[in-house]
Amino acid sequence: MDLGHARWRKSTRSGADSECVEVAFVPGETAVRDSKNPCGGTLLLPESAWRSLLSSPGR
Repeated sequence: MDLGHARWRKSTRSGADSECVEVAFVPGETAVRDSKNPCGGTLLLPESAWRSLLSSPGR
């Protein structure tokens, strides 16, 4: 999947220099990457898996 035009977002609770993950919502999936290494690997999750992750206890 070409993510060259994806709109990556970081949590608003993260500072400018914080190490965190970024997400991009693309049709049918959520892309997740390391903000420190944006050219590194990207994890693609189906929308249902992303929703499950967000609703899991202890997040």
